[in-house]
Amino acid sequence: MIYENKNNETCKNNEHGKRINLVSVKLVKEKSISYLPRVISCPSDVASLFSKFIADSDREQFMLCCLNTKNQPTDISIISTGCLDSTVVHPREVFKVAILSNSASIIIAHNHPSGDTEPSKEDKCITNRINEVAKILGIRLIDHIIIGDCSYLSFKEHDIL
Repeated sequence: MIYENKNNETCKNNEHGKRINLVSVKLVKEKSISYLPRVISCPSDVASLFSKFIADSDREQFMLCCLNTKNQPTDISIISTGCLDSTVVHPREVFKVAILSNSASIIIAHNHPSGDTEPSKEDKCITNRINEVAKILGIRLIDHIIIGDCSYLSFKEHDIL
């Protein structure tokens, strides 16, 4: 397409157009840890894995574990760190990591610094939103675990998910 610009000069399309960045997206491994069971088979496996990271935190933290088709953890990420009794979680941030990790399924978890593992209304709401997005993307949400003082609650075990 040819057009005239303000100076009455004839220009080819894109000669004076906005520049668009050409990008590539990569997942960067920060470090790795050893995980002995190698396969997630029950909620207690998940709780023990996540507890290493968030059990003693004085602020709420929301984490993601990405799994392959054999339910083996491939990647773990802290999605959000909040304050004493809440953290902001957006499904976009959860699935950014899940998609880049080529996840077949995911498990989400967060801690309650109070020690009480009872899920709040907000906990249930974000779980439902993440589950809806997971279905659309074809990535299975296996469970949501709340880590408390020496205990955990599994949404799956309590039929909340």
